Amino acid sequence: MAEETLPEQIANRLRRDILRGVLPPGTAVKERDHAGELGVSRTPMREAIRILAKEGLVILRPARSPIVAQPSFEDVAHNIEVMTALELLSARLACERASDAEIDHISDVAARMAREYDKLDKLEVFEIDMSFHRAIAEAARNPVLAEMHRALLARLWRARYLSASRKHARDRVLDQHAAIVQGLRARDVAEVEKSLRAHLDHLLINVADFFDSEQTGTTDPASAATSG
Repeated sequence: MAEETLPEQIANRLRRDILRGVLPPGTAVKERDHAGELGVSRTPMREAIRILAKEGLVILRPARSPIVAQPSFEDVAHNIEVMTALELLSARLACERASDAEIDHISDVAARMAREYDKLDKLEVFEIDMSFHRAIAEAARNPVLAEMHRALLARLWRARYLSASRKHARDRVLDQHAAIVQGLRARDVAEVEKSLRAHLDHLLINVADFFDSEQTGTTDPASAATSG
């Protein structure tokens, strides 16, 4: 895997700050201030902000500093509908096309998440969870699908993290991952689709719960658990 460029490293830092609520929605992302804080020039900072804009995490504004985005529930729900269709297609194609080594890799990611779930902070667990879903998309061996999945996953990054159920979802998420891996190993399309659909159904439920909580002022981003 190629090493990350400086703009990608900066984007990762800013993305984590957005997910953790250090940069909440509506916050201006000032190139000069953030570049100075990180000890970099404004050129890679500007490129990092463009990366986050493509992901939908920030909104660019003419002659003004970009701001951290706050998509509506409707926007997020529409993206989740498409994401669900892409992930189900990815799983079906992975059953047909993935090599045993690729399925082993998916299994390894699931095992790492289970092993480290209680040791890592929630954002680190979330990042492993997203790598599990990316690995399935890549195992479908359709580069167009994989690229569309990466782009949409990026757009849903903040929603998938912050809209997680405030209930402890550990056992459900790990059990669903294990069932998905078992279905992939058996090349059982019906079983994989059933397990993955149940997994993704909880995502939409959690998104709705998060937006409801946000409206009533009861949301605590720091307490969010991984949604899958």
